[in-house]
Amino acid sequence: MIETLNFKFIKTPITDLFALERRVLTDDRGYFYRLFCCDELQAIGLSKPLSQLNFSYSRTRYTTRGFHFQYPPNTETKIVTCIKGEIYDVSLDLRAGSPTFLKWFGIILSEKNNLSICIPDGFAHASQSLTEESSIIYMHTEAYAAGNEGGINVNDPMISVEWPHYPENLSQRDASLKYLNSDFKGIKIP
Repeated sequence: MIETLNFKFIKTPITDLFALERRVLTDDRGYFYRLFCCDELQAIGLSKPLSQLNFSYSRTRYTTRGFHFQYPPNTETKIVTCIKGEIYDVSLDLRAGSPTFLKWFGIILSEKNNLSICIPDGFAHASQSLTEESSIIYMHTEAYAAGNEGGINVNDPMISVEWPHYPENLSQRDASLKYLNSDFKGIKIP
């Protein structure tokens, strides 16, 4: 674990993937915590500036989104935070040559547990809502580049994610994503 003034960065079993726990200041009025601090995120090697901030809302429980990623030169680091409800968030290592290539890590993020996941370049990302009405904020280090977008089906047997519930309510795009095959050698990170 790496600690800074406002965050605890918790190592996961996946190389370079960290859960982020926030320090929460509370009093009789409520609470305060910092969502992002570029200086403190350098403790885990995040030095690229943020480029986009996105918001996602899922109306129904078990709505599943992903797996999404971007190819070079648009690989991106993401910081994912659930600000309403609860989600199961999954990061998949696609980095060529990584000791954890094609391994995944899942974590519950909620408005109550003050956790985020810091997903490095070269990972795919997916999530499943565990409550009705869940909301997520995504911070990205790269702008969306439609020409360099990639995706993997959330039910891919080569990955075998243990979802809390069978994925439901997929978008047409996500439902049509292909499965990996043995020809996939990963993403080369510059």
